[in-house]
Amino acid sequence: MENKIKIEDFGYDDFFESNRKKLGLDDFQVARVVAEYREAYRVRNTEGEYLARITGKQIFNASSREDYPAVGDWVAITIPSKEQAIINKVLSRKTIIKRKHGGKNEVQVIAANIDIALIVEAVGRDYNLNRFERYFSIIKDGGIKPAIILNKIDLISEEELDSKRAQIESRFKGADFIPTSTVTDEGIKNLKQYIEKRKTYCFLGSSGVGKSTLINKLIGKDIIKTKDISSFSNRGKHATTTREMYFLENGGILIDNPGMREVGMVDTDEGISDSFEEIIILAKSCKYVDCSHIQEPGCQVLAALKTGKLDKAKYSNYINLKKEAEYYELTKLGKREKDRQFGKFIKRAKDELKKLD
Repeated sequence: MENKIKIEDFGYDDFFESNRKKLGLDDFQVARVVAEYREAYRVRNTEGEYLARITGKQIFNASSREDYPAVGDWVAITIPSKEQAIINKVLSRKTIIKRKHGGKNEVQVIAANIDIALIVEAVGRDYNLNRFERYFSIIKDGGIKPAIILNKIDLISEEELDSKRAQIESRFKGADFIPTSTVTDEGIKNLKQYIEKRKTYCFLGSSGVGKSTLINKLIGKDIIKTKDISSFSNRGKHATTTREMYFLENGGILIDNPGMREVGMVDTDEGISDSFEEIIILAKSCKYVDCSHIQEPGCQVLAALKTGKLDKAKYSNYINLKKEAEYYELTKLGKREKDRQFGKFIKRAKDELKKLD
């Protein structure tokens, strides 16, 4: 007898159930957003999958892109027809991954309600410790555990792999690390065992690092279409243009993402602090409370850098990420002030019109 699918198999738990009750949504069904398109979503629950849209009221009330559903969200729905649904409310998020979108000062929600984010880099030109740290900052800021996958290890020797392993373990102490190859299948079994039932995992990384191929290996089918490797750049190209959720036979839940050329920092002070704990501890002993760790006398961070106790690359990346996050915060505050001034202008204009009546 086949076991009946439960809503918990999609990652639903007491956090979301209590949240649904607090919002007074007992009369609605709940579903999880499994794919996001330009103007629609695909949602899934124990009854099936539906093409869904949000209500006009939600669009009107949204103050930013963060107010819209994202892949991984739990939503309250009504089902007017067999294949369609209406999203009435997004339940509060347990965790979130977001980044600054391109050159704009806008936040893009990558995925929601993630347990572990798997950062994928491939050996070769994509391999970059600073980029790992950038991902760690936005992931930890969202309350999510990061893990590292180093893919395409069939392209390097055992000695080179050991060297990279040592670099990663030194820079990211205690982080889970899984080396893989989709050519030789090395590490695939370890990755399968790492993924647990009812937990949600999000794959992050640049285009061509092999995220989609890894997911295909885990699923056991070529569900995600991939393109040929570019002989010029030695980088893979893939056809993932939307974020999408997949369910493994062992009960694990995976989210694939389009390759990201850049990971813009948002207001991630907490994430940066968690990723650079060594520097934060040193900073507590600095002479000045507001020390920038760039030129001040009595700076313990600079002292550790000078003696070699602190890694130069790690320090440099910390300073760059802090500046980027601070710049985002300043521009966000500037936008708020402009909005506030515009609001005042509209109010004055309305008051003047009333006087003319």
